[in-house]
Amino acid sequence: MKFLFDDASFSFEALRAAGFANYSGADLGEVLATAQAIPDGDEDSWHREWKATAERVEEIGRKSLADGHRVSAREALLRASNYYRTAEFYRRDDPQRDPEVTVLSARSRDTFVTAMALFEFGFERVSIPYQRTTLPGYLYRVDDSGRARPTIIYNNGFDSTLEESYFAIAAAALARGYNVLAFDGPGQGGALREQGLAFRPDWEAVIGPVIDYALTRPEIADDRIILFGYSMGGYLVARAAAFDSRVAALILDDGIYDFYAAVAKAMPPFLREWIEQGKDDVAMPVMQLLMAVNTEVRWALRNGKWVMGVDSIVDVPRAFKAYTLAGVADRITAPALVLDPDNDQFLKGEPQRAAAAMINADTTLVTLKESEGAGEHCHVGAMSRLHQTIFDWLDRQSGGTADAAAAADVALQQ
Repeated sequence: MKFLFDDASFSFEALRAAGFANYSGADLGEVLATAQAIPDGDEDSWHREWKATAERVEEIGRKSLADGHRVSAREALLRASNYYRTAEFYRRDDPQRDPEVTVLSARSRDTFVTAMALFEFGFERVSIPYQRTTLPGYLYRVDDSGRARPTIIYNNGFDSTLEESYFAIAAAALARGYNVLAFDGPGQGGALREQGLAFRPDWEAVIGPVIDYALTRPEIADDRIILFGYSMGGYLVARAAAFDSRVAALILDDGIYDFYAAVAKAMPPFLREWIEQGKDDVAMPVMQLLMAVNTEVRWALRNGKWVMGVDSIVDVPRAFKAYTLAGVADRITAPALVLDPDNDQFLKGEPQRAAAAMINADTTLVTLKESEGAGEHCHVGAMSRLHQTIFDWLDRQSGGTADAAAAADVALQQ
């Protein structure tokens, strides 16, 4: 679905930013005005214009807050948070040492946290014990009653951040009586940017401690823990569910069976062979040429080098090889909803492979269509349709899990 740009990557990321308008994460006029000032494929302009928009909208939010206008303030600050994330997206030359990555990420987080304090539902920043450190997280609670409720654990993807959790699932979940526990794992958000933790394929080692933490919280029903995987998170939570019986249900948005296989489809066959054979001296120049002419390839390899913790772009696809459900998918027993956008430019065919491999789970595969505006990766631009599909399925799993009174209260607050 072409949106504002001919460049496929710019088009998708603009749609991603605009799609959060459902939950006050964007204003269409602001998105249009910002995009008009950005030449196709110009990453410097992308950074400059989205940052300028974010700063202007943050100023509006801060003034509204100072004047006591809570609703106006939280709406503007949520938009600013999303725009700061968008401004940072292509800063991948040396992100671990790029001061703009640090500044923009911090401002996205700070505006978001300030906005959350202006809602009536419960919101708490949490630290989740993990190995010898902690993972940053947010706990969204339907209310402050302390009642144990079904809770969705939100798992980021290849490039998403903790702040996206509100738009991707939490706002919709709260309105239906579900709590949400969101976190940044290794390779993601604050865990990557502030601690330098890279991805690991054995994600059960990450989800296990997250569930351990969830079980210490009285607000979380220990028999109603649902894993939600966003983008690459669709592989990560499926992998974790193969090793953890505490998972009551699994939502893959979208399904991934083999991450390397999905990536390899986009490579010329000869390049794939050179990479697999370790012929880096001939593979490297070809990859650099592809990066020079294709925004999506350039970003994916730069981002992959960072999040995977490897030294060379040639090592990025090789690192992806470990991210597969082969040999473990049949161990998944939790009921699973596998989502499939019919025009996914990144993971075409992977949801079907994942669903077919989970032979011991009650698996539901749902394809959402381009014709109804839901065909893009993670169904960006169609959040209402996505959430209707997810929560109608979740409610059916247990005969209706949402608390109607709580849902009505939250709806009034938004």
